[in-house]
Amino acid sequence: MSIILPDWPAPNTVKAAVSTRRGGLSAAAWRSLNLAYHVGDNAQSVEKNWQLLGSLLRLPAAPQLLEQVHGVDVVHAQSDGIIRCADACYSDQRAVVCTVMTADCLPILICGRAGGEVAAVHAGWRGLAGGVVANAISQFKNRPDQLLAWLGPAISQPHFEVGEDVYRAFLANTPGWGSRQQVDACFLRTRTDRWQADIFSLARLALSASGITAIFGGGQCTFADPESFYSYRRDGQTGRMASLIWIS
Repeated sequence: MSIILPDWPAPNTVKAAVSTRRGGLSAAAWRSLNLAYHVGDNAQSVEKNWQLLGSLLRLPAAPQLLEQVHGVDVVHAQSDGIIRCADACYSDQRAVVCTVMTADCLPILICGRAGGEVAAVHAGWRGLAGGVVANAISQFKNRPDQLLAWLGPAISQPHFEVGEDVYRAFLANTPGWGSRQQVDACFLRTRTDRWQADIFSLARLALSASGITAIFGGGQCTFADPESFYSYRRDGQTGRMASLIWIS
């Protein structure tokens, strides 16, 4: 099984990982470590995949799974097995596993430098433009300058073509995210009404605007690496990776 461990200076009490698509039991379009129950895969295969990942990572409890709707809501994660509707989850409790699922959207993991708080954020373009990052950061007791953020695998700019609605949605965030020029620099115009969006740079603007300056990761493209990552835009029917963070 192949997983990604964030390369960031998080305290030893913070544990984090991102799954890849390698090393599971799912077949066909979901090959092989699909962790989502809602994408048409066999539920028993998904359950076994979670067992494999849980054993590898030594998860302390059942992860908080979310019904993600590309919104901006944040919930406090729990270990009760209930799937909650939100696009980010937060915890300041030991052994509570914050989790988000992605297959092109950007997973963002956040922790306090002191190790007492963590969050996982699902940052698709709608949630990112709508303020899910700021909402997640608002849950922390630590000041933003005492937080670390790590950007996981997501679709890269050359493969993420968007329309004018997406472009205008992000421009509406100025001046809160900086100058119009800073936001505009995250888009490469390809046709009259089409752009290629840099979701990593947009996330960095959102994090910086909320006061986080210690930002790590970014740049691993889900679309360009079919052997390692699921990509909804590339494949349509596909699985999901999980990004997880907890306090040990």
